[in-house]
Order: sequence, then structure tokens, then C-alpha cells
Amino acid sequence: MDNQQFSLLMSVYAKDNPKWFKEAIESIINQTVKPMQIVLVIDGPINQELQDVIYLYNQNVTLKFDILKLEKNSGLGIALQKGLKICKYPLVARMDSDDISLPSRFELQLKEFNSNSNLSILSAYIQEIDCNTKSKLNIRKVPLTDAEIKKYIKTRSPFNHPSVMFKKENVLKAGNYQEFHFMEDYYLWIRMVKNNFEMKNIPDILLQMRVNPNLYSRRGGYKYFISNKAICDEMLKLNLITYPYYLFNIAVRFTTQVLMPNYLRKFFYKKVLR
Repeated sequence: MDNQQFSLLMSVYAKDNPKWFKEAIESIINQTVKPMQIVLVIDGPINQELQDVIYLYNQNVTLKFDILKLEKNSGLGIALQKGLKICKYPLVARMDSDDISLPSRFELQLKEFNSNSNLSILSAYIQEIDCNTKSKLNIRKVPLTDAEIKKYIKTRSPFNHPSVMFKKENVLKAGNYQEFHFMEDYYLWIRMVKNNFEMKNIPDILLQMRVNPNLYSRRGGYKYFISNKAICDEMLKLNLITYPYYLFNIAVRFTTQVLMPNYLRKFFYKKVLR
């Protein structure tokens, strides 16, 4: 495959920050290789400021959105599921409305797909930044090879979702994005593993991701644990993990997400899971 054509899939909703949304779009404009299509899913009613940002950039001759408006806020999984269906090109890149893609991101990802026709999904390291000051925080690393990814997925998500690029055809074969509270991406990856699609990550930082101060509190609580348990249930059902592995996963998740206070959870995620 020697192809520079791809779609970019984004979603925006009422609580998104218009300033950050503008910075995300600017980072697309500044790419060395730009998407041929930007599919923007408007996930329910949005405020006038966000509408103004969309209108402003949609006047750009070289940057046009294919807009899909959802009547009500349906959540990221459903928004991406519907948006993917109108992506026109075989390769699709993902990005959130407050991310900043580094200028060579798409060029480097396309190079990987062009050098390996069997590759189905690819992400990269990302740089976490303070949501307001943009000061650099942690680097979120992921396993690199197909074998490492398929081992790593048994305990946690092996991709940085905002930085992925994938083959649309194979994502649809795996069942597309589906509604799965907090972890629609992880649920998709395990179904892609079950289909034995080839996977890879590259050790380059290709995206900056804003981190909110309440990130680690949102990674706790019984509701978040229930979603994690449901993911483990799915992996057990698909024979991706054994029952002892399942029990280990549940014990670790219950401890970190329900029993552990926020300050310890923050330390655990930053020092143990990185």
C-alpha cells in the first residue's frame, strides 16, 4: 500500500473548551501531511462558541468538515461508531477535540502503513500536558510490537486512543466502536485482538494530550470499577485471559479503583503503570 489518503475522525460535545478545540484544529492545519477528509461528529447540542469555531474553520478552502449532528448527547462510543461509517478512506486517524497533534504525526503513521500492508492499527507515545499551562507532565508509553501488545492487553489498554490510526475495514470487521462506559476504545481493541489483526506502536511522541487535575479521581470509584470488570468479563468470554488471570485483574482493579485514595492512585498510575 502506498497511500497518503486518510480520514480524520473527531467528536465534539457541549462541555468541550472552544479555545482548546481551536488549538486541536490548528494542529491539523500544521501537519506535514493533511487528512483528505475530517469527519466531525457533533454529539448533541453545543454552545454558540463551539459553533463559531466550526464555522470559522469550515470557511477554509483546504479544510472542510463532513459534519454529522446527533440530536442528543450519545457518548463517545456511539459518536465514533456513527462517524466511522461516513469516513471515505481506507485509513482513519483519531483525535480528540482538545489534543494537539505534532506536525509530523500523520506523515510518520502513514509511513508505517505503507511499509507493512498487514498492519491494522497503530498508535504512539503521547506527551501529557497540563490542561491550562501546557507544561509537560508525563510521557504515556505503550508496548511496541504485536506480541507485546497482545500480552499487555490482558491487563490494560495497549494503545493511546487519541493517537491511533487504523484500517477502517478491519475495525468494522471487529464490530466497530460500541457503547461501553469509560472504555469504548479498550473494548474495540480486545475484539481486534480476537480477530488476530496485526498491531504496532511506535516510540515517538506524536501527540500532546491535556490532563485535567481530576484525571485520577475519575479513574476511581465503584462505577469505574464496574466498567473495568465488564471489560475483564469480555476478555474471559473471548478466551483472551484465563480464570486465574481474570481474578488477578479484578483484585488489582478493585484495590486501585475502589479502596485506594486519590493520592495513592495517582502515584500508582504514574509510577507503576508507566
